[in-house]
Amino acid sequence: MSETATATAPLLELRGVSKRFGAVQALNGVDFHVGAGEVVGLVGDNGAGKSTLVKVMSGIYSPDEGEYRFDGEAQAIHGPTDPTRLGVATVYQDLALCDNLDVVANLFIGSEIVGGPVRTLDETGMEQKASELLSTLSTTIPSVRSETGTLSGGQRQQVAIARSLLGEPRVVLLDEPTAALGVPQTRQVLDLVRRLKDRGLGVVLISHNLENVFEVADRIFVMRLGRRAGDFRVQDTTHEQVLGALTGLRDTPGAATNGGEDA
Repeated sequence: MSETATATAPLLELRGVSKRFGAVQALNGVDFHVGAGEVVGLVGDNGAGKSTLVKVMSGIYSPDEGEYRFDGEAQAIHGPTDPTRLGVATVYQDLALCDNLDVVANLFIGSEIVGGPVRTLDETGMEQKASELLSTLSTTIPSVRSETGTLSGGQRQQVAIARSLLGEPRVVLLDEPTAALGVPQTRQVLDLVRRLKDRGLGVVLISHNLENVFEVADRIFVMRLGRRAGDFRVQDTTHEQVLGALTGLRDTPGAATNGGEDA
């Protein structure tokens, strides 16, 4: 692949992806992409196919049809470890944190740093690395030794996102990161999304909250009944256009961008 092609290719791209579960067509020929330093809001009503699309991106589901591409090259994805190896990290809505452990332990759970002749846990090294990471992200976590169960919802979300960055991913998938959070906690998470973008990561933000999506996203990708219903550049669109695509009652001009046709 030429250097020009690599530079212009999206980080993560799905082409013509379809997925069926028995009689249910969850995805039908979906094209999706996210680039470096770009936040894409993925929105749609319940049953629109958002979760299935994210699980294809994260390797949990294999598509029945279509192509998975990363950095401009087609990839064979056989399970969640393959996207992780490529540089795709996923933060699910349940966060999977252990409330009885401190922040350091949660960050490194499953990937602890060990050293010395008897291979003991390097607590000092993990604490230092955790402090450096949280500092670069400007989180509001009071201490890396705080018990995770004592943190606010926004701080817990920050821990989960920070944990996903330990493997130095290039794309982060965030599944409803502001669900059930209050206004201050939501602000913390949205600020962190901006910082991920500033670090040059591609971010896919799955959310039901259009206000949050409009605030931080560069594009809004709308799904409806397993298809792409619109791909909007935030600076060129309105809430009404996106709502129209969500409901199927839209005025079509401007709904499809980036050279694509509406699904």
